[in-house]
Amino acid sequence: MNQDEIGKFITKCRKGKNLTQAKLAEKLNITDRAVSKWETGKCMPDSSIMLELCEILGVTVNELLSGEKIDMENLEKKADENLIALKKKDENNIRKNVVISIIFSTTLLIGLIVCAICDIAISGNFTWSLIPISSIIFAWIVSFPVMILGKKGFLGGLTSISIFMIPYLYILSDLLNVKAVFSIGAIMSFISIVYIWIIFGIFNRLKMRKLFAIGLIFSLSIPFMILVNVILSRLISEPIIDVWDILSVFIMLIVAFAFFTCDYAKNKRLIE
Repeated sequence: MNQDEIGKFITKCRKGKNLTQAKLAEKLNITDRAVSKWETGKCMPDSSIMLELCEILGVTVNELLSGEKIDMENLEKKADENLIALKKKDENNIRKNVVISIIFSTTLLIGLIVCAICDIAISGNFTWSLIPISSIIFAWIVSFPVMILGKKGFLGGLTSISIFMIPYLYILSDLLNVKAVFSIGAIMSFISIVYIWIIFGIFNRLKMRKLFAIGLIFSLSIPFMILVNVILSRLISEPIIDVWDILSVFIMLIVAFAFFTCDYAKNKRLIE
């Protein structure tokens, strides 16, 4: 399975259907940059959209993976070759992710052991080391899905943060013997997690309009910032708005407007 040949074949089929990279990307709900990477042989189409891509280009999956039209005599042979190539690719990706996960986990484990040894050597017991140890364990739980699954594990990592953040803050508050770490941190982390989920949803929904998505995120950050300030003002008697908040809002509005403008210009250019 030659990625360069597959890329050239995609280009040929796309042009045969009188489609630009942008139009093909729009039909697949992806970016035109992804299509460009396929056609230059830098990467392969994701398996989740391969059938739809083949339908648009008017080819079979076997033809796409072979990088050429296949006659009936060679159909079975090519199918077997492509199946083997895909299986090897999946195995290589899994092997690579496993190696990365092992290195990552080992690094964190070494950090954990070093903290524990230093604490026992200095204090004769577990004291301050419990704080970095709990933080390391939390970091591992949150990051491991992404390490082992790559991009597909991002949802798992986000779910892990949502589930374990509050318990982690409770443990940290107890270790530090500072109740405010949990009472204030839990509220702030809940708001932050909601905002992160909104960002995740926006990018999933607006894959083809990333500039618009970024502008929307910056716009939504303003009411979230005000909400955080209102809550903090009630918890620690801080002013709701100060000069730095006004400056931040002004900067975020400018950045959001810039991304909206770029998105509008890009869409207008595609239509023309």
